[in-house]
This record gives sequence, C-alpha cells and structure tokens, in this order.
Amino acid sequence: MESAEERIQERLRNYLKRDGIGIRKAVLKLFLADTSYTTEDIFTYLDGEGFDVSYRGVSAMVGLMNTRLGILSIDVSGDHNVYSLKNGHKTIVRTVLENY
Repeated sequence: MESAEERIQERLRNYLKRDGIGIRKAVLKLFLADTSYTTEDIFTYLDGEGFDVSYRGVSAMVGLMNTRLGILSIDVSGDHNVYSLKNGHKTIVRTVLENY
C-alpha cells in the first residue's frame, strides 16, 4: 500500500509533467524559499520572472494547487488569502523538484 508521502510525490510528478513552460515549477520553488504568499505576491514574482500571466490565472493556479495537490495551507482570515507550504511537505516538494 502506498504511503501518504508517495501519493503526494506521484501527484506532484503528474502535475509537473503538464508544466510546459515551467510556471508550476517556479511557483513550487517560490514556496520552498519562504513561508507564505498572497496571490498578489505570486503574481508579482511570476511577472518579474518573465511569465506571461494574469492575476486571475495565478489565482486559479494556486487554488488548484491547494485542492488537487493537498500541499498548501491557506489562511483566509485577512483581506487576502495567504498560502504556504504545509509543514512536513517541504522535503517532499524539494525531492520531486530535484528530480525534474
């Protein structure tokens, strides 16, 4: 039987397989670099990295990462949603990214 960690790794690998331009990988690396980000933070970062993104597109991507991958934690208490990598998932994400 697969462990929870193995299932997350498999979901991450499948998610990255469909990442033709590297934007998903860039967002995952961003989450590894720091603790938490708003959609605006992620949008600004990706725009600065040269990705052709819209704010709504970034919002949809991060929301999908949250629901499909199960690796993000979301704080909805303030004016803006704040996303961060769940505790214990950094190692899994780092391992998958190193092999991509």
